[in-house]
Parts: sequence; C-alpha cells; structure tokens
Amino acid sequence: MKRSGDKKAGSSVRTLKVGEAMRHILADLLARGDIQDDVLAKHIVSVSEVRVSPDLRHATAFIMPVGASEDEQTTVLKALNSHAKRLKGEVARRVNTKYAAEIHFKVDDSYAEAARIDALLRMPRVSRDLEGRAPPSIAEED
Repeated sequence: MKRSGDKKAGSSVRTLKVGEAMRHILADLLARGDIQDDVLAKHIVSVSEVRVSPDLRHATAFIMPVGASEDEQTTVLKALNSHAKRLKGEVARRVNTKYAAEIHFKVDDSYAEAARIDALLRMPRVSRDLEGRAPPSIAEED
C-alpha cells in the first residue's frame, strides 16, 4: 500500500525516474571533471536531487559544494549555470526524452535546515524534555 508521502505531490513516476537519471549523469560529469572550469576543479560538488517539470522541459538540480563557504557556494553555482548549456547537451545525449530539459542549478539548503533542526534538538532545554522518551517504533507510526 502506498503512503501519500511516498511520492512528491504532482510528480509522476516518469518525472521522478527522469530526475534521478539526470542526477546520476550530472553527478558523474562533475565527479569525473568532464567540465573544464577552474572553480569546479577546486570543489567537490554533490548533486542531491533533480526535480523535473511535468512536461520534462525544465529541470532544477539541487547541488551542494562540499565544505564550501557561502561565497564559494555562490561561485560554484555561477560556474555551473555558465556551463548549463553544455551540461544540457550531455544529459540529453544520455537520457532518452523527447525534449532536452533546460537545467537550472540551485544550492540545496536542506543540509543547512537539517543542521539547524539538529542544533535545536540538542539545546539543553529541548533535550531535557526529550529525556526518558523512547523514539516511536515503526509499528506505532502506521
């Protein structure tokens, strides 16, 4: 039985599969250094997710330059967006879709949000309230 949270709202299985294929291709291109750019050569870039529009014409790739400051993240983002046309061509060559999706890059802020929530949970006032409570089991969640 599928849960309502298993799939992103408005996303079909096809768009999810295309997005995941694009994520793998972009990660591979960046890891192998196929894009000749001084900024990209200095950073390890993680591609956490690619969201594709329902018509498969636009894709947003969420990236995180590993260990980069905010200024460096902006620099990496600019470098990736400047190479978006070449990346679009490479992705289109490897993914079998009717249209080649325009790729837009954004910094993935979910890492920062997770760190913020973790810091909140570790605050003495909050951790005191959580002491003695067992985490819910999987059976209780259903």
